[in-house]
Formats: sequence, structure tokens, C-alpha cells
Amino acid sequence: MKVAIIGSGASRLTAIKICLDEGINPVCFELNDSIGGIWNYVNTSKNSGAIYKSTVINSSKEMMCFSDFPVPKEFPNFMHHSKVREYFNLYAERFQLRQYIRFFTKVVSCTTSDEFENNGQWKVTYEDVKTGKTTSEIYDGVLVCVGRQAVPYFPIEEFKGIENFEGKFLHSRDYREPSEYENLNVVVVGIGNSGVDIAVDLSRQSKQVYLSTRRGAWIFRRIDNHGLPSELQFARKFVTDVRKIIPAILFQYFGKKVVANHFDHEKYGLLPDHPVFAQCCCINDDIADRISTGSIQVRSNIAKFTKNSVIFEDGTEEKIDAVIFATGYSVEYPFLESILQVKENRCDLFKYVWPTNLKRHTLAIIGAIQPLGAVNPISEMQCRWATKVFKGELCMPSEEEMKEDIRKTRKGLAKAYVKSKRHETQVNYQPYMNEIADIISCKPKYLKYFFTDPKLAFKIYFGPAIPAIYRLEGHQRWSDARKTIMTVDDRIIFPLKKRMTKSVGNHKTLYLILDIILICIVAVIISYIWAT
Repeated sequence: MKVAIIGSGASRLTAIKICLDEGINPVCFELNDSIGGIWNYVNTSKNSGAIYKSTVINSSKEMMCFSDFPVPKEFPNFMHHSKVREYFNLYAERFQLRQYIRFFTKVVSCTTSDEFENNGQWKVTYEDVKTGKTTSEIYDGVLVCVGRQAVPYFPIEEFKGIENFEGKFLHSRDYREPSEYENLNVVVVGIGNSGVDIAVDLSRQSKQVYLSTRRGAWIFRRIDNHGLPSELQFARKFVTDVRKIIPAILFQYFGKKVVANHFDHEKYGLLPDHPVFAQCCCINDDIADRISTGSIQVRSNIAKFTKNSVIFEDGTEEKIDAVIFATGYSVEYPFLESILQVKENRCDLFKYVWPTNLKRHTLAIIGAIQPLGAVNPISEMQCRWATKVFKGELCMPSEEEMKEDIRKTRKGLAKAYVKSKRHETQVNYQPYMNEIADIISCKPKYLKYFFTDPKLAFKIYFGPAIPAIYRLEGHQRWSDARKTIMTVDDRIIFPLKKRMTKSVGNHKTLYLILDIILICIVAVIISYIWAT
């Protein structure tokens, strides 16, 4: 079986690896000359990923790694982009993936016909970007791994007077470093992760930074009050189960307490009019400090541009030299125009993977989601599912069943999140991972382990749901999965404690007992609330 893999970055790498695991022959098409995808930083926007010089990942290394290849313990918990790229190179070398990649090739089209569709085959036409030569080949399946950050969404026509503005303006994808904005007044439009990160980055060299937002945002931190990755506290099976049974308003209350613990959003001009989890999380540890110093001012949406200034919706006007539009990305599949129709980032995909209008399911979309968590392990899980379907080892629901699932999913998204293009593909990491894991029979058997391996059971239920837990079961189980799960705390602490210190007392056992007691008390309270 021969499968074409279209796209770059992490999703492409894991697609190659999973195909090899399943005995499938992969051929990967890569436009550039390296494997990093959006993590390929160069100091110009040409052939570079959507990152800037100071980019650091928002997901910790334990949650963003692939399930059978942990990030080296000496790497920091939140890696600079150079370390992320190094990890991907280590992954490619460990599993010898480069030989399956055709660099400097651009996929022009991916089509099927009655003749091919009956066999589930695809005609992939690609161009050698060096020579301009176009070639077509037939494949038994296609994995589309272009992700969600390939096409910048740049709605400058929505801003009145932008055509008269004489300063510099660009999309955040083309931003590289703050030195070129030294002593300038800069407006950053958008309060997603990129917008806030770029505003903070600029604030140390620019004369003044204005962060323009329509609706504000709840700001989460990378690290918790103990200095450890915050996401590890939320990405737990126990938390997922508690969230299912407690009233939504109570969960929102606890979430608000968490984000308000660092600073009062209202006093800092960031308070949105929606609940804490009704928008994709914005993660930043420095924004409050930079607002406190005055180097960043949070302002309302831009009403109008003039020759050398902006007028905000509250009527204030500021002289500016440059504008950076952190307005996100559009989901597009130009080489699949006859197969997939996308409008406002909305596309009919079953579980965000499968087109519903094909006779045979030999085309899968990988990594095109907006997760509350890391993308990489989700892409890996999607590939494990897709290859099983390609090989005929798993069946798919009927077209009507898939469409009904899509309708239910959209209804749930509309209820849970504010209306936005970025929420059309929103998923919560662990529930989504468990859903696919259940389909491919690699979901952890939590109850079984409480009887056969209590230590492991406690770790995977009350501890962080790192990707390795999905290698405990199924035919692709990994012999080192248990060891990786049980030593996660050691890998988190290792890069932090480079200086040995004297312990003033070891109370780990006492703390563990108190944690168990607290969990029991919470469970009783929740049960009482639910019953009444």
C-alpha cells in the first residue's frame, strides 16, 4: 500500500512514522528543504514558519511530545523554538524518516475519479519547485498534514482608512524580532497567543505598544503557583470526569478563580464579557507585568486609520508607526477544491478527520484542529486511526451517521464557545484523544489497572494524561510506556534543579495522604451537589 503525505512539520513526521509502523509505504511531499514546518525559523518570512525569534511553546514538553518518544529530560519544560526543532530532528533520526520525504516539491492537485474512487485511489500531481517539472502519481491513500497555520487571515479591508496609512503594516506571520521596531509606536491587533506574545516581545524595545482587542481575553499562565507547568494540573482524567458531573457554572467559577489569582483582568482592561472557557485559551506569563510598566496599553478595537495614526472605538487617537495584525489563519485546501469546501474555517469533516462525501475513506485530514492542549499527540492519534481505516481493519459509519455527528459537534461548540472562526475546529485534548483511542482500542483501561497495577492506575487517573498513556494498550503498545508515565515528575524537575539544595524535610508521603483525603472530600461534595 502506497500513501501520499502532504504537508510539513510535526504532523507530517508522525504520519510517516505511523505508516511505517503499519507496514505502509509513505511518500511525503515537502515544499521547503527542512522538516520543521512552522518551526523553521529564519530571519525573513520567505520559506519560514509562523514563528519569531523569541518564540517559546505554550505546551510543556511532556504534553507536546509523541507517545513513544519523550522529549529528552534535559530539555526545558517550555522549549524555545530551536529546541522544538531539535526534538523533531531527533525524532526523524531515531525512526529514519527523512528518506521518505521529497523536498522542494509542491502538490498542485489531489484528485479522484470514478475509476480511481472505486479502488480508493488518488491521483497526486506535484511540481518540482527547482525545475518547474510537473509529475502525477497514483496513491492508495492520502494524509493531508498542512495544519491550520498555512494561510494567514489578513482582513485589512475591514479596517477603514487603512489605504491611507503611511506606516508599516504586516501579518504576525511575517514578524521576526523587535529590534526593527525600536523607539516606534506599534499597534498589535488581536489578543490570541501570537498577539499577546508579540506585544510583550515588542514592549522591551518599542517606544509604546498598543494591544487592540474587540472582546478581551482571559489570560492563563504557563506555570502554576508552584512553578510547574499549569496544563499538567488540568489535563487529567480525574479533572475531565469531574467536569462532566459538576454544573458548568461551578467549573467556570473555579476557572475564573485560577486566572484571577495572578491579576485582576478588569483593572488591566482585559476583562471579556464571556465565561472563562468560552474562548480559546490565551497563555502568557508576562502581559500583566508589561501593562504595569506602561510599555503596553490595552485598547479597544480600531475604528479608523489616518495617515499616521489610529482612532480607537472609544474615540481616542494615537500616533503610530507600525501595525501588526495577529488575526490568525484560514483553513484552506487548494489542492482539494473538488473534494473539500471550506467556508469561514468550517468544513464537513467527521471528527475533524474524514470527508463525508467519499465512497471509500482513503483521504484523511491530520492536525487541522484548534486544541485545548498540544497538537502533536492528537495528530499522531489521528494518523493511527487513519492508517487502520486505510488498511480496512476498521470500518467507518455511514455518511448520514457522520453528518449527524458533525451537526451535534457544531451544536455543542456553539453552546460552549463565543462565535468565532477559530472555534470551528475546537477540541479538548483528553476527551478527544480518548474518543479516538476508544475507536482504535488503545484507550487506557483505568479500572483494570486499579486492580492489577494500583500505582500506575493512580498515576494515569489523577496524574497528567501524557501521550504515553495511549501506548499501554493496543497492538502498537510500547514497552517503555509505563516507565515513561511513572517518571514524568523526574523529567519535569530535572531541567529546573541544576543547583543541589538541602532539603528541610521530606513530607511527600504526608502530602500524598492529604491529597487523597482532599480528593475524597471533593468527591463527596460533588456527589451531594449533584444529588440535590
